[in-house]
Amino acid sequence: MDKKKLMLLMGALVVAIGTALAARSMFTGASAPSVQAVQPQAPQGPKVLVAQRALPVGTIITADSINFQAWPKDMVQDAYFVDGEANMTKLLGTVVRYPITAGQPVTQGALVAPGDRGFLAAALGPGMRAVTISVSDKTGVAGFIFPGDRVDLMLTQAVKGEGEGDSLKATETILRNLRILATDQATQTETAEGKTVVKVSRTVTLEVTPRIAEKIQVAQTIGTLSLSLRSIADNQSELEKAIATGAVKVPTGATKEEEDRILNQAMNRPIEGETSYVTGADVSRFQRRSVPSTRQDAAKAIATSFASAIGAAVGGRMGPPVPAGPVVRVTRGKTTTEEAAGGK
Repeated sequence: MDKKKLMLLMGALVVAIGTALAARSMFTGASAPSVQAVQPQAPQGPKVLVAQRALPVGTIITADSINFQAWPKDMVQDAYFVDGEANMTKLLGTVVRYPITAGQPVTQGALVAPGDRGFLAAALGPGMRAVTISVSDKTGVAGFIFPGDRVDLMLTQAVKGEGEGDSLKATETILRNLRILATDQATQTETAEGKTVVKVSRTVTLEVTPRIAEKIQVAQTIGTLSLSLRSIADNQSELEKAIATGAVKVPTGATKEEEDRILNQAMNRPIEGETSYVTGADVSRFQRRSVPSTRQDAAKAIATSFASAIGAAVGGRMGPPVPAGPVVRVTRGKTTTEEAAGGK
């Protein structure tokens, strides 16, 4: 073989071997690049009060609805509640005046405190009204009713009727599940030395629908209105009943917040209809069960009763009573009797 060709072949072989070794080193010998997780830096600034969940208008602020959260210093505004400066105890029980989204800072103008102007209007739910009735120690559960409680409304009346005799005495539960907004002029419970102050109120303000407000105004002219305090468990049991009967329906695909809002509205709405009542006869056998009838009906009833009594007394000695009105004589065998015309 030519010496020149041999050298060229050897050079090509060396280049091929070098290329193979370089490629092997590139794919197998090189170490994989390391990836380091970057931790997001927490905002450097004071803690401000933010909403823990969506707070619609009329929401009463509780401890689980708001919380302090770190906020960028350059984004803190004067209207924010800053940790260390705001008094949380004074914020509890306030009412949301404007809607607040989850995670949004709570501003001082968005909350209205009890006793402030506009508090009662902010505490009312959408479409609801406030109506006040007079109560006493007997009709107001002896003062053991406080703002936020729920009550049933009873109407006690005496129905005279058109006839003579005692009137019908009756009590009827006309409305249920009404929320107490205020007692007298107080919209929050009064405490002294850590204990709730119980006092008899002269007036009670209720949250109702416009139609129920009209009913209450009429009911006050009919008789005496009384309150009965509801158990907290009643609302849950009635809600379960409404869901089972289909009265309350949650749309398919509704979010958890939408479902909670629908159920909360159904649980807290006033209830009218399906009333229950008790008459005097249900309490005492010496009381009436119905209203007195007219004089004409009463006289007819007395005459009928008297005639029946006379007929029963005389019938045993003188035979059957003589029919009143036209009669026909019917002979059966040897026996002839007189029977009222048209009778069977």
